[in-house]
This record gives sequence, C-alpha cells and structure tokens, in this order.
Amino acid sequence: MNNTDWNDYSLETQAIRAGHQRTPEDEHSIPIFATSSYVFKSAEDAALRFTGKIPGNIYSRFTNPTVNAFQERLAFMEKGERCLAFSSGMAAIMAVGMGLLKAGDHVICSRSVFGNTVLVFQNYFAKFGVETDFVDLIDTKAWEAAIKSNTRFLFLETPSNPLIEIADIKALADIAHAHDSLLIVDNCFCTPVLQKPFELGADIVIHSATKYIDGQGRCVGGAVIASDEIIEKYIYPYLRTGGATMSPFNAWVFLSGLETLAIRMKAHCDNAFELAKWLETQPNVAKVHYPGLSSHAQHDLAKRQQTQFGGIVSFELKGGKDAAWQLIDSTKMISITANLGDVKTTITHPATTTHGRLSPEARAEAGIKDGLVRISVGLESIEDIKNDLIKGLA
Repeated sequence: MNNTDWNDYSLETQAIRAGHQRTPEDEHSIPIFATSSYVFKSAEDAALRFTGKIPGNIYSRFTNPTVNAFQERLAFMEKGERCLAFSSGMAAIMAVGMGLLKAGDHVICSRSVFGNTVLVFQNYFAKFGVETDFVDLIDTKAWEAAIKSNTRFLFLETPSNPLIEIADIKALADIAHAHDSLLIVDNCFCTPVLQKPFELGADIVIHSATKYIDGQGRCVGGAVIASDEIIEKYIYPYLRTGGATMSPFNAWVFLSGLETLAIRMKAHCDNAFELAKWLETQPNVAKVHYPGLSSHAQHDLAKRQQTQFGGIVSFELKGGKDAAWQLIDSTKMISITANLGDVKTTITHPATTTHGRLSPEARAEAGIKDGLVRISVGLESIEDIKNDLIKGLA
C-alpha cells in the first residue's frame, strides 16, 4: 500500500485507500496520532528535520501522520499536487491571503461568496494595504475590466452561496493567466466528486471540510490544494508559523467522510433535484435557484462543468422575510441551522444569518433578498422533506 501510485485509480478508490502509510502495527484503519511532538534518533537527525534537509515529523502544529493522510488523499481526489489542512475553511482562506498577499496588492473577488469571506477581504486584508474589488460572479467582462497591473489573484465560489450561480472556471482562468494572476476556486459546494477546478485551469482550490467532506456535521476544518511550488513557498510557511492547524482527530473524521463522499454526493444531488422541481410547482414560491433546472441561467454551463448539480437549493418566497421565517419555523424535521453538507436536511434564512453581517446594500448587490431561503438537502426520504415544508409553503 505504501508504494502504490494512486493516480492510477479512480476517485472512489482514492477516497478509500489513498494516503494511508501503514505502520509496523499493520493496522487496517488509519490511526489517530494523538501526539504533539516526535522523538528524534539523534541531535543531528533533529537538526536535519528542522531545516528540511530530510523528511520527517517535527511538531504536530505542521506535521502529523493522520493529518498528512487526509492531505494526501484530498490532493489525489482533486488532481492537485499538494494539500495542506487547516482548522477551518476560513482559516484556509486566511492562509492563502496571508501567504500570497502584500501591501499594495489587488484582489478581485466575487460578490456572491460567503459573507465572512467578504469581510476577510473588506475588513482585514484592507487594513494591511490590500485592495479588493467585488464583481458579479457570472459576468466575465466585469472580471476582465477589474484587472489591474497589481492584481495578485481572482477569488470565487462556484456554485455560489446562496444563489447557486455558476462561474465559467475556464474563462476566468484564461483571464487571470493572461494578466499573470492566479485563479482561486472554493470548491466546497461541489467537492472533487462533482467538479475538478484544476482541470479547468484553476491554480488553487479551497475547501471547508466542515461541509460535505465530513458530511455529518461533526468537525470543523479546511484545506488548500495547489502546486508544490505555491504550497512550499507561500502557504506552508504561514501554517508552520501561524498555527491554524487541523487536529489529528478532525483529520481522522474527515478521512472517514471522504470514504463515502462519492455515494453521498450522488444521493444529495438526486434529492435536491427532486426538491427543486417540486418547489417550482408551489404557488407561493417566486423563484427557485438550482442549476439542474432548465430555468437556471447557467444550466448549460453547469452540465459542461459539473457531473451533477449539487445538494443545495435556494428559493424566494413571495411574502418576503415574514414568509421565509414562517416557513422555517413551521418545519418539524428539518434542522434550522446555517451549516450545510450534512446527511440531515438543514434550512436557513441567509439575509439574517450567513450574510447578516453584510450591509443591506451589499446584500442587495449580491442578490440576497429578504424572502430567500436556502436548503441543504439531506439524505432523508424526499417525500418526508416535502411534507415538512408543505405547511409553511401554504
């Protein structure tokens, strides 16, 4: 197993087998290495490891066998060269910014990213002299027009949160590379099962492992996948110094999550598609946002870029915030929580939760209306999910 080239295997097999460096105990399941430090063979061995002249574990802030296994497995699945794991998805985004940016740099970011991602660029990187322009995710001309001579990277989520808009990754990669910039894609909603950003030209892929990679709402974590050069030169030094470290236990949970990711994503997609079609027939629903529907503006792009359409459905109610809250409060089975990617269906009101810290103007620019509801469709019976919504929709 230790000498197997996992590039020769399918994603489903990589998700179960890759990354496990079996110990002399010959364990079948990856162990949790619950240790903060490691013992060196000699003073020379310690010195060589600390300088990087020989490989080996040093300190679990930046080297741990369980975390390494998760990193290696996810890198194979994404078809990337190298992965680093972090304590959360936001910590992963922060690491990319801290590693790549300096005072005077410029960033272009989609308006339709997670609210806290907007705040990281707007409130924190701005304090250190980094300028960010926010543009419409699906308007490639707007991305091109926003490019400056000091643009370091373009940052986006696709599909977006919570409107499930689809960006043309290849087109944006071409724009970025024509201007010596990088393209960074948050692949949280699709996972490597549904979308491969590197194959479309992305330079860095980011994950919140908290979502579908875990799949059962147990742990918080994040990951950055990129070339060896980008990781070694920019991201790894920040992790080693900054300490936004994924714990061995969380890595072990995520490894288990990866093993079932492919079959879970298919089931999430199947349920979400059925729910989206049903919601379109409901009289009090003004609009349904789901790329599997022919009514979705980027339906054809989603068919080309993704293998399926994802597990998130959002929709607008005619009665605004009052109708949205009434629907949410009427549910008995569905969980009222802002998390997503769980086997349990969850429901939330983005305007007052995930994007509630944004100004009303910023929410309006992102298209997040007061009547918008987001559902992360779980793996329960689709009929039970519909029945739990029907009272509030009426």
